[in-house]
Amino acid sequence: MRRTDGTSEARGTGTEPGRPRTDKPALWLWSQYLLDAAAWVVAILLALVLRYELIVNDINAEGVVVFCAAAVVAQLFVGLSFALYRGRYSFGSFHEAKLLVIVTVIVSVLLVLISVAFFTVIEIPRSIGIIAFPFACIFLASTRYLKRMYVESKARPGENAQRTLIYGAGFLGNSLVSRMMQDPESPYFPVGLIDDDPAKKHLRLATVPVLGRLEDLPEVVARTRPSVLVIAFSDVEAATVRRVSDLVAGLNIKVLVLPPLREMLDAGSGLSDFREVAVEDLIGRRPVDIHADEVSGYITGRRVLVTGAGGSIGSELCRQLAGFHPAELIMLDRDETGLQTTQISLTGRGLLTGRDTVLADIRDADTLLNIFEDRRPEVVFHAAALKHVSLLEQYPEEAWKTNVQGTVNVLRAAAAAGVTNFVNISTDKAADPTSVLGHSKRVAEKVTAWHAASTGQKYVSVRFGNVIGSRGSMLPLFTEQIRSGGPVTVTDPEVTRFFMTIPEACQLVVQAGAIGRGGEVLILDMGEPVKILDVAQRMIAMSGKEVPIVFTGLRPGEKLHEDLVGVDENDSRPLHPKISHTPVAPLDPARLDLQEWKNRGSFTAVAQAGFPKTPQGRALS
Repeated sequence: MRRTDGTSEARGTGTEPGRPRTDKPALWLWSQYLLDAAAWVVAILLALVLRYELIVNDINAEGVVVFCAAAVVAQLFVGLSFALYRGRYSFGSFHEAKLLVIVTVIVSVLLVLISVAFFTVIEIPRSIGIIAFPFACIFLASTRYLKRMYVESKARPGENAQRTLIYGAGFLGNSLVSRMMQDPESPYFPVGLIDDDPAKKHLRLATVPVLGRLEDLPEVVARTRPSVLVIAFSDVEAATVRRVSDLVAGLNIKVLVLPPLREMLDAGSGLSDFREVAVEDLIGRRPVDIHADEVSGYITGRRVLVTGAGGSIGSELCRQLAGFHPAELIMLDRDETGLQTTQISLTGRGLLTGRDTVLADIRDADTLLNIFEDRRPEVVFHAAALKHVSLLEQYPEEAWKTNVQGTVNVLRAAAAAGVTNFVNISTDKAADPTSVLGHSKRVAEKVTAWHAASTGQKYVSVRFGNVIGSRGSMLPLFTEQIRSGGPVTVTDPEVTRFFMTIPEACQLVVQAGAIGRGGEVLILDMGEPVKILDVAQRMIAMSGKEVPIVFTGLRPGEKLHEDLVGVDENDSRPLHPKISHTPVAPLDPARLDLQEWKNRGSFTAVAQAGFPKTPQGRALS
C-alpha cells in the first residue's frame, strides 16, 4: 500500500516529508547556502545601520565587504562541518532549526573574533557580530520556512481525494494529517479534526483545524461535507467505535480505523493502512498477550498433534503453533477438505501426501491408538468436536459419540503415548450446563481432569465463548442473511453472548498449555457480554441496507445469558490477569455408560434434569 507521506516502502526512495522532491538534491542544498549567505550579508548591513544609528557615512565600505565575505565563508565551512548542506535533516524541521541555531552562534563568535583581531584594518565594531546574530537566525529560518510552505502547497492531495475528517488530534492524528497533506497522490484530503480535549479547541495541525468535539460530529459533517471519517487511535475502544458509528448513521460517511499498535509496528505496516470498521471493533475483542518464552519452551522442538485441524479453531491453532517451530506438527481430522485447506495455508501446497496430515475419526479408538503409538506426539491440542446446540438437542447421541467418547479416546491414546501436555478445548456452555452440548463438554472437562490425575501430566481444558468468524457461528450467518436481503434472525431481544476472535481463542489455547496446571479449566476474561440484537442492528447499519429483524425465540437448551464460571467454581487468576483457573472434579471414564443414558429416556429430558446418574446414584456432571 502506498504510504500517505508520498514514499513507497517497496521502492525505498528515501524521500522524507518536508524534503523537496527533485532529481538534483545538491542543487537545492547549494541554493539554500546562497540564500543563507545573502541572509548574513543583510543581517550585517542591518546591524551596521543600527549600530551607527542610521549614519551610513561613518561605515567603512571596504571593511564591510571583507567582513561580509568572512561571514559567507564562515557559514560555508561551519555549515559543512555540521552537515547542514549535506541533506542530513529535512528542511524546516525542528532538528534542522536546532542545528541552525548552533551554526549561527558559531559563525557569530567567529565574526566577533575577526572584528577584534582586525579592527584596525576593517574598522568594523566588535558588537556587529552580536547584533547581526538574531537577524541572521530569523533570515536563515525564514527562507527555510517559506520554502517548506511552497513545497507543501505543491504536495497537497489532488482534486479527486476524498474529503476526510479525523477523530483524534493527538500524535497519530497529527501524523495522519501531515502525511495526507504532503502526498499529492493521497486518496484522502483532511478537512478538519475532531477531539474531545477542550485544550485543543483552537488547534491547527498542518493548517487543518480542530472543529469540535465528538458530540459536535453531525454539525461538523454538515459544514465540511466529508465522505470519510478516520478514527486516529490505535487499539480504539469498542464503545468509542459504537458511538462514532451511531453519530454518523445515515450521513453517508465511511468510518475507517487504524490497525492495532502491534500491527502498525510490524514491517510493512504504516499509518496509512486504514480499514473499515469490522464487527470485531464494535464488539471490542482484543487478543491476550502470549508470553512467548513460556510458550516456546513446551512447543519448540517437540512433536505436536492437533485434532480437528481442519476446523476454524484447529486450522488457526496449527498456523500459530507452526510459528513456534515444533519438531513435527501433526494435523488430524476426518474432513479431508478441511485438512487440505489448512495444509495450503501453512505450506502453500495441498498435496496431502506428507506425514503432516492424518485422516482419522476420533470416534475410532483403535485407529487413534495406532496413530499415537506410531507418531508419538508429546503435546496434543484437542479441538475436534460437535458444537451446534440445536442440532445436538435433536441428535444427542452424536454428542456422546464425539464430544464425550471421542475425547476419552483421544485422552487414552495420549496417555498410552506418554503425552506430557494435553489441552482440551471446551465452551462456556459447560458452565452450569443446560444443553446437550454443554453437558457433553462438561463431561469432557471432567474426564480430562481424571487423566491429569492418573498420568500426573499437564492435562487441562480451556473454556471460551462464541468465536467470531468460526464456521457455523452467528456472525457469518448474519452476514449471509444481510447479503441475501434478510430477514436477520435473532432468538430474543435480550439474549447476550460472550465473544472472542479466532486468533484470540487460539492464543488462549496455546497459553493454557504453558501456564495451566493439571486438572484445571482455564477461562478467558472476555469482558462484558454483548447483546445479539445490538450486533445485528450494527451489522445491518454497516451494510447500508434495509433488512428486517425477526425474533425466533430461544431454542431448546439455549440460555438467555451465558456464564463463564459456574456457580460452584472458583475464579482465581494466579498467573495471568485475563485468565481464570478453576479446578474440575475428575470423572473416571470407566463409569460412563451410554446404555444407562438410554434407559433414562431422551437426552434432551436428561439434560434438562441435570444429566444421567450412575446406578450408585452419583451425578456424572
